[in-house]
Amino acid sequence: MKGIILAGGAGSRLFPLTLVASKQLQPIYDKPMVYYPLTTLIENGIREICLISTPHDLPRFRQLLGDGSRWGVTFDYREQARPAGIAQAFLIADTFIGNSAVTLILGDNVFYGADTFQAAFSGFREGATVFAYHVHDPHRYGVVEFDKNGLAVSIEEKPKHPKSNYAVPGIYIFDNEVVQTARNQKPSARGELEITDTNLSYLHRGKLRVHQLGRGFAWLDAGTSSSLHEASAYVQTIEKRQGIKIGCPEEAAFRRGFLSLEQLRSTTDQIPNCEYRDYLESIIAEAKRLQS
Repeated sequence: MKGIILAGGAGSRLFPLTLVASKQLQPIYDKPMVYYPLTTLIENGIREICLISTPHDLPRFRQLLGDGSRWGVTFDYREQARPAGIAQAFLIADTFIGNSAVTLILGDNVFYGADTFQAAFSGFREGATVFAYHVHDPHRYGVVEFDKNGLAVSIEEKPKHPKSNYAVPGIYIFDNEVVQTARNQKPSARGELEITDTNLSYLHRGKLRVHQLGRGFAWLDAGTSSSLHEASAYVQTIEKRQGIKIGCPEEAAFRRGFLSLEQLRSTTDQIPNCEYRDYLESIIAEAKRLQS
């Protein structure tokens, strides 16, 4: 399976912060925002990643992420000249996707907790898989309606009168048919290829699975100034309380087997003295202790 990080858009809701840097390069506590979706992909075994952003911002992402070798992954960078909906990503990345299944994750979404993703990724075979997360303001999102047996029967984009409180967060798993599905879509009234229409196409064909995310799971959408601050506060609280880091691609790559202990050591040696390096040093020390 391959992965796409969609990190485009104007970031107008974060103005004037986005005059300085792209939304997905803004800090969430102690790391650039893009580290969090990157870590989610690595945690779920994805090594080939396509990052899509604006022509203006792509050089900054290249400078930050490089070729991905320090995490045992590879990056393919693609331009999104004009944002025209989330599903446009599949058309931009069609040759990258090739004959593979693909996971699309939004660059401003942070996920933490439980093993729901692991089960969904390992069990994926065909069709499409999305997730449902209980929110208090479902009118802001794509909303899933369930029948009495817990099966998804409809998905509606930003409804005025939501049929449930379950929103679809910004991570989606599709088989290879998604490229043709997106190609056959008609733009919405606002001129975009809506991801909800992509999901509905799979739902109508009986090929959509919806996993409900439980109360032990956190989904943070850091697309506004307030939510960016809230995400930073959440990450800081968890990291200080538990002594672990959220959104650390080096640790995720090591635990997933993308990096050996020696490679993690080499990567850590290139990081200046800081709290981030101190954390990786503790991971290395613990791994050595367990080996002895």
